[in-house]
Amino acid sequence: MSDDREALDAYSRTIVAVAETVLPSVASLEVRTVRGRAGAGSASIITRDGYLLTSAHVVAGATTAEATFTDGTTTTADVVGRDTLSDLAVLLARGDTPPPVEQGDASTLRVGQLVVALGNPLGLAGSVTAGIVSALGRSLPTAAGRVVDEVIQTDAALNPGNSGGVLADHHGRMVGVNTAVAGIGLGLAVPINTTTREIVTTLMTTGRVRRAWLGIAGKTITLPPKVAAKVGSLTGMQVATVVDGSPAERAGIHAGDIMVELDGTTIVTATAVQKLMVEDAIDRQIEITVWRGGALVDVILRPRELTGS
Repeated sequence: MSDDREALDAYSRTIVAVAETVLPSVASLEVRTVRGRAGAGSASIITRDGYLLTSAHVVAGATTAEATFTDGTTTTADVVGRDTLSDLAVLLARGDTPPPVEQGDASTLRVGQLVVALGNPLGLAGSVTAGIVSALGRSLPTAAGRVVDEVIQTDAALNPGNSGGVLADHHGRMVGVNTAVAGIGLGLAVPINTTTREIVTTLMTTGRVRRAWLGIAGKTITLPPKVAAKVGSLTGMQVATVVDGSPAERAGIHAGDIMVELDGTTIVTATAVQKLMVEDAIDRQIEITVWRGGALVDVILRPRELTGS
C-alpha cells in the first residue's frame, strides 16, 4: 500500500508542478467578429513580446480577441495570421502578458507517456486534465480539405473551449496545441515540432503561409509487385481526381496514375505530396514520375500558389 501511495503522490506532484509552471502562460480567449461575440477558446503566450498561439478555427472570421490570464490580467490581442491547413493561428497582445510557456518537441514523445492539457473548456478558465499519449502520427482532416499530419492522440479530457490550449509533457513543456475532441477519451493536438515552429514563425512575420498546388487528390495504395520492384517502395499515391485547368491537368496527369516520385522524393503516401507543396515549389519547374499503362512516365509541371486557404 505504501508503494501505491508513493506512486500516487509522485504522479500528483508531477501534475501540480506542470499546472503551476504552465497555467500562468495560458489564456482564455473570448473571440469577437464584426457581428459580435463569436465564441471562446484557449491560447498560450509563446514569446516575451506578447505573441500568443491558438487554433485557427478558434479565431475564424475574427480580427481581435480578449485574452484573460489566471492572474486576472486581461488584454486585447490582434489576430496576426491564421493557417487553416495546420489549424494554427498567432495573435499579438496589446498589453503586458505573463512569461511564455517553454516549448518542447513532440518528436520525443512516446505512446503511454504522461501529458497534461491546460485551457478553458466550457468557459472554465484554468482547467487542467491529465492523461497519456494514446497514439502518435494521426491525421486530422481540416475544413480546407487537407490534413494535419503527425497529430497527437491523448485520453486527457478535452472539451469545447480547450482548442488552442496547451498539451504539456511532464516537464511542463508545450508539446502540442489542443485542437479537437474526437470522442470520449479521444482528444487530438497539433504537435510542436520543426514543421509547426516554421509555420508559427511565418505567421508571426508575414501573416500567412504560402503553399504550392498541383490540383490533384489521391489515396495511399499498396503498389503492384512489378511497380514496387521498380521504384523500391511498397506503397505510393494513386491519383483519384484532377482539377480542370490545374497544373496537373495541364501537364497531362490522369486519374488512375500512380505517383511514385515528386521532385526527386519517393512518394509513399498521399500526405507525402502535401508535405512537398511548400512555398519553394511555387512556379518552379518540377518533375513527377507516375506509373501508367505498365510503364514509368515522367511529367514536368509548375505548381501554382494555393489560394483561398
